[in-house]
Amino acid sequence: MLASYILFFLLFLVFPLGTLIMKSVQDQKGNFVGLKNYLLYLQEPALFQSFFNSLFIAIASTIIVVLLAFSFAYALTRTCIPFKGFFRVIALIPLLSPSILAAIALVYWFGNKGILKALLFGNSIYGPIGIIFASVYWTFPHALMILSTSLSLSDSRLYEAAEVLKTSRLRAFLTITIPGARYGIISTSFVIFTLVFTDFGVPKVIGGNYNMLATDIYKEVVGMQNFQMGAVISLVLLLPSLIAFFIDQYSRKKQISLLTSRSVVFKPKKSFAVDSLMLSYCAFITLIILLMIGMAQFGALVKYWPYDLSFTLKHYQFEVAGLGWESFYNSIRLAFYTAIFGTVIIFVGSYIVEKLRSDERLRGILQLFTLMPMSVPGLVLGLAYIFYFNAEDNPINFIYATMTILVINTIVHFYTVSHLTGVTALKQMDKEFESVSLSLKIPLYKMFWKVTLPVCLPTIFDISIYLFVNAMTTVSGVIFLYTYNTTLASVSAIHLDEQGDVAAAAAMAMLIVYVSVLVRIIHTVFTKGVLRRTQAWRQNSLTVVEEVRKA
Repeated sequence: MLASYILFFLLFLVFPLGTLIMKSVQDQKGNFVGLKNYLLYLQEPALFQSFFNSLFIAIASTIIVVLLAFSFAYALTRTCIPFKGFFRVIALIPLLSPSILAAIALVYWFGNKGILKALLFGNSIYGPIGIIFASVYWTFPHALMILSTSLSLSDSRLYEAAEVLKTSRLRAFLTITIPGARYGIISTSFVIFTLVFTDFGVPKVIGGNYNMLATDIYKEVVGMQNFQMGAVISLVLLLPSLIAFFIDQYSRKKQISLLTSRSVVFKPKKSFAVDSLMLSYCAFITLIILLMIGMAQFGALVKYWPYDLSFTLKHYQFEVAGLGWESFYNSIRLAFYTAIFGTVIIFVGSYIVEKLRSDERLRGILQLFTLMPMSVPGLVLGLAYIFYFNAEDNPINFIYATMTILVINTIVHFYTVSHLTGVTALKQMDKEFESVSLSLKIPLYKMFWKVTLPVCLPTIFDISIYLFVNAMTTVSGVIFLYTYNTTLASVSAIHLDEQGDVAAAAAMAMLIVYVSVLVRIIHTVFTKGVLRRTQAWRQNSLTVVEEVRKA
């Protein structure tokens, strides 16, 4: 099993990336030219400028997102504001939509015919302003989840000591809260930087003439058929992502436990001034999110923006061939297959890494491979798949231009987060379970099926919904791999926008949102029912622990 997983990563991650590197040092005839392509890239001012444009957008967006998300997370975890559940649910809505939805909504609000165009004071939304606004919108929930977790772990004794010493709230915030959450802030910063730096959908829809690396790759490969330069730009796009990934991993190793066995869980105290301020802030952010998604839906329903605002469903008919309901159904198929097969592959792989200790060297190699996808942008992985699987001498090139390659690409692209989720759940299980089962000569598969699987069922469901939603909303990972018969909804939305049918693009993006929300609701209801039957032991264990404490 261990060797099979290593082979899986070699075939679908390492070898494709190796082929991409080889293409970057070859000419169009396949002859080795060394660093000539890289020198040509440096000599192209427009291409080279795209790197700094992407860097600026990523840094600016990261700073804004971290500040906004930290304040929102602080309000949810450190204040006594009402409606916390409502605010949290609304704040996570952008997770269920493709990144291009924010760009489309901004076009309706601030575009050439936008109703709030005057608020830009003569500036255009088509460029860095629009890219930053849209990037902040769709990455906000990613930052919020990390920072909320970071801020929820705190020792109340530190704040009690500060209160006894008559330390001001501001000084306690700067000397206790910020240092305690510093690793969460660092991790959030690198995650958001990577997401924005490598995103394709937002700059493609609202970037205008403002070139970025992601759109340059698309132009070189699709527009100019210059695959070698596309490979060079892909590796340039990969470099900052790798640096951010390794710094993030280093900071995680330096992180220490904020809660110990003697810690007291922090409980916020009421403060009218602070609670009122944070409540107003959360309401403001929530309003912006609702206005963004509401405008996208409104634009998809009106006949002819902004001249005829009567409602119609004609934009959901998708008159352009190949970019309509077929692509929507393809996305559902992709998401379903990714959720089913991806969950099985990833959880079993997590079990192998965490529980099987037969060969430490191979296990270490597999652990390295499982972390690699997090640092590889979707565009880079997709282009690597083109070079590797489209080669005639590749024995598995029969999966090229099929739904299979889209499923594999999506599983690999989102492998790392799901893997770490599975490993975290498995770490909570004592290793003695395996030792006892071996001593009793119980087959490993039976131990896995009877004990490990039921215990980790909540995590398995979480992995499945994570893969489903990401497969529905992904753009960059599949933009190079689809065919006429496997066009996806997120890709169709981009092409509809390219052809000037913004309303149809908004309609397609909203369909993705509705499916994601519906599946999320079904997932919640279904899992509650299943877990009520399979996780009763958890409640029994808690009851026993509580009785022991009382005794």
